[in-house]
Amino acid sequence: MTAEPPAVRAGVLVTGTEVLTGIISDRNGPWLSERLRELGVDVATIMVVGDRRADLLAALEQMAASGVALIVSSGGLGPTADDMTTEVVASFAGRELALNSELEAQIEALTAAVFERWPETDREALRLATRKQALVPVGATVLEPRGTAPGLVVPPADGSGAPTVVVLPGPPSELQPMWYEAVGTPAFRAAIAGASAIRREIVRLFGLPEAEIASTLRAAAAAGLALDELEITTCLRRGEIEVSTRFEPEAQGQYDALFEFLAARHGPLLFSRDGSTIDEQVAALLQAAAATIAPAESCTGGLLAARLTERPGASAYLVGGAVVYSNQAKSDVLGVDPELIVRHGAVSPEVARAMADGVRVRFGATVGVGITGIAGPDGGTVEKPVGLVCFSVVSGVGSATGGVRSLTRSERLVGDRAAVRDRATTVAMHLIAQVLHGERD
Repeated sequence: MTAEPPAVRAGVLVTGTEVLTGIISDRNGPWLSERLRELGVDVATIMVVGDRRADLLAALEQMAASGVALIVSSGGLGPTADDMTTEVVASFAGRELALNSELEAQIEALTAAVFERWPETDREALRLATRKQALVPVGATVLEPRGTAPGLVVPPADGSGAPTVVVLPGPPSELQPMWYEAVGTPAFRAAIAGASAIRREIVRLFGLPEAEIASTLRAAAAAGLALDELEITTCLRRGEIEVSTRFEPEAQGQYDALFEFLAARHGPLLFSRDGSTIDEQVAALLQAAAATIAPAESCTGGLLAARLTERPGASAYLVGGAVVYSNQAKSDVLGVDPELIVRHGAVSPEVARAMADGVRVRFGATVGVGITGIAGPDGGTVEKPVGLVCFSVVSGVGSATGGVRSLTRSERLVGDRAAVRDRATTVAMHLIAQVLHGERD
């Protein structure tokens, strides 16, 4: 469902053949999109183009034709011949390039260390490279370099309704601080004049198919909810359903009604009402309980431990973990009874529980997690098909805390090997949260 677009729209242009071909993943497009949304600017498109002059110009012209007020580009500001963003943007804006002597001196100072480290460097080549980066469109605002490449804010030369272009470097460590400098420039503020606040609310659900949300939205419309002013998008992300709703402040009432409808229809499956991720919730629960955790992983091969450490401060609760891929490792490292494996199989709820118990004892953790499964593409049987994963989460340190709590589950996860392994970590995170909330078998 879509609402009328805001008055101010923008395009994001990500340049670089290495991004276009997938050698480097684009981190700048989504980051810039979110920053623009915070300013009340709607991103109409994100385009990725290679280091080709014609393609860069065509992308700028296509965005301009769509009526955007602002274009933000990333990449192509280096000293080599394939870095041509500044030159192309100058042509697009109708502005001549001119040498900025002050900027040239600044870049020379930044590159002086090159001669100290590599004294055999071709000084003339470096001088020409520095000069190239100091050529800027006449009338553009220069943004302070964070590396050797300056950024630019380039308004159209003729004062027409053509979009202003913000030119930023490719490395996120340079782009992100430079972005905030660009936002404060008069040319940028003029380009987004009239932007209104756009609110975004996110809720997350787990344990239902994405098609069910589509059915829910149809039911909401049939029940008379006014959804026209809401831009609602749904996304399956790591096995969870994310429902993102964008709206202007005047539509708060419509969103509140939708939220209540979702909560009434899906109840506990709506695990995040404030946009928080299950990872954030698990970290908060562990810290609030002063609890520690240790995972024992077979088919996920350490992915759950890696996910637990993605957030800063994980050392407060993650004490260690074990990757026990072979049956021998399950027994030797965690003390899983070999007879249990023979009787039930390595992929079984019983072995998952033994792994959780074993890793909890081995590391002295409050919470132990066991994961064992068949990620595929081979190894499945009729009784235990590819995608079957068994989980067990055990928590507690004795009667003083109300005894040991545990949840043990088996799930058939769909997708290829990577998807099964990734989704298994999501299931495990939700089981951890449930146990920490006091649930048990």
